[in-house]
Amino acid sequence: MARDCPGCNLAGTNLKKADLVGARLQGANLAGADLSMANLRRADLQGANLSGADLSYANLPGADLRNCNLRNANLKGANLIQADLTGADLQGANLDEALLEGTRGLAQ
Repeated sequence: MARDCPGCNLAGTNLKKADLVGARLQGANLAGADLSMANLRRADLQGANLSGADLSYANLPGADLRNCNLRNANLKGANLIQADLTGADLQGANLDEALLEGTRGLAQ
């Protein structure tokens, strides 16, 4: 998959274990996608739709997740260290065991 794909429709796509380091996916539709164990270090997902996506154990340190739709997303065990979640919708999201040190935008 191309790492530069702003606005792409990738809903329901299997991206399990994908190497997406530094990917530019602003505004992409990744609803219901399988991104489990994917490497999204420093990826730009600003405004992306990740509702219902499986991001379990994904590597997202330094990722830009501002204004993302993460409703009902599975982020169990995800590495979100230094990620920016400012304005993200996390209603119903599973953050069990997620690494959140230095994460911005989460209510304390």
